[in-house]
Amino acid sequence: MHFDLPALIKSLGYFGVWGIIFAESGLLIGFFLPGDSLLFTAGFVASQQLLNIWILIIGAFICAVLGDNVGYTTGYRFGRKLFSKEDSWLFHKKHIYKTQSFYQKHGKKTIVLARFVPIVRTFAPIVAGIGAMHYRTFMSYNLIGGFLWTFGITFLGFFLGKSLPAEQVDKYLLPIIGLIIVISLLPSIIHIIQENRGNK
Repeated sequence: MHFDLPALIKSLGYFGVWGIIFAESGLLIGFFLPGDSLLFTAGFVASQQLLNIWILIIGAFICAVLGDNVGYTTGYRFGRKLFSKEDSWLFHKKHIYKTQSFYQKHGKKTIVLARFVPIVRTFAPIVAGIGAMHYRTFMSYNLIGGFLWTFGITFLGFFLGKSLPAEQVDKYLLPIIGLIIVISLLPSIIHIIQENRGNK
């Protein structure tokens, strides 16, 4: 069976892509969603003129920023309750603790850096809300991080798609997406290895 990822992105359309970006940025259940590879693939699809790159990218940026705002509000209003919440298949307190550790290491820059780290990306604005980071400060970093993430990764896919001959697009797309996924998971893998070494 042939898995046609560009066709899937096309069928999702702008609102499907934007909805996933919003959910991964702002909803607790969004931590497993493929933000990096989705943005890259959507940019790649736009390079084949199946989507308009500017509509795609501006909408993704707005949804990423709005999502982080929802996360911040969730943390600010309900954050302490999350620590007493029982683990379920959708929620694990370890994700909150992992993000806190990341936050302690990188400070306010976490809001920008976390955009490029799966799982931490979802929980960073929540932890900022729990810690009552000044909203104006949070929003400044939110705008910078959202811009770098959505514009950077989507344009990377777009320009790479433009640089490949049309007949070679299918040949290279899936390996490149696989590489993007590996690179995006690398910080988490390194963190787990370091934790395991520290526990020994």
